[in-house]
Amino acid sequence: MLVHFVVHEAFEAPGAFVDWVASRGFASAWSRVYLGEPLPVSPAGIDLLVVLGGPQSPTTTLAECPHFNAPAELRLIADCIGAGKAVVGVCLGAQLIGEALGAPVGRSPEKEIGKFLISLTADGLRNEKFRHFGATLAVGHWHNDMPGLTLAATIIAASEGCPRQIVEYTPLVVGLQCHLEFTPEAVEALIAAETALPSWQHHRFVESAEALRRHDFSEANAALCGFLDRLVLAYQESRRTS
Repeated sequence: MLVHFVVHEAFEAPGAFVDWVASRGFASAWSRVYLGEPLPVSPAGIDLLVVLGGPQSPTTTLAECPHFNAPAELRLIADCIGAGKAVVGVCLGAQLIGEALGAPVGRSPEKEIGKFLISLTADGLRNEKFRHFGATLAVGHWHNDMPGLTLAATIIAASEGCPRQIVEYTPLVVGLQCHLEFTPEAVEALIAAETALPSWQHHRFVESAEALRRHDFSEANAALCGFLDRLVLAYQESRRTS
């Protein structure tokens, strides 16, 4: 298994994804676009594409952010989906998946920064890849927007502040608006990068830096690993039957 990460900023770390890759003995490859590292030219060799978050939007242009080439990332995502690869997007990555499938990014009803509950939908509770989450799970959040929905998309989980926290586009393609991968180190990097955080305290789903630092994300990390294990099994089965 080769897991390829697309990383948009140094402060948008893969967190628990890296621990999962190492613990399962998988190989990893990287496109740290903020360092000028290139995207893959094709899906060949990739088994799981993980597109991480960032302060950009799918509509951000190269003029606005010279290291973020949204059209190129959309092509890569579409090519991986077309080739039957597993694809997971986190936050911005989830929004890019929607865009690649023709579903424009939307504005979330609420800004969410902190650790808040997500609730699984009836579809989510029936889904083998997510039922281990339970009816509710406390996870990380750091967003304004949310992924678009295709006609075939299934909402797996929602929160009080956002109706699209986990979206399954196909059995192998999933968008995570929430952050199951947060670790204390990843959160600290986000706090350091977000100078506007104190000015957002009037939002009802925005926590202070002090509150963010107190959270334990280990339960969400374990849920992420369980989901990824099940996704890999689904991917391997699809390769055997294709």
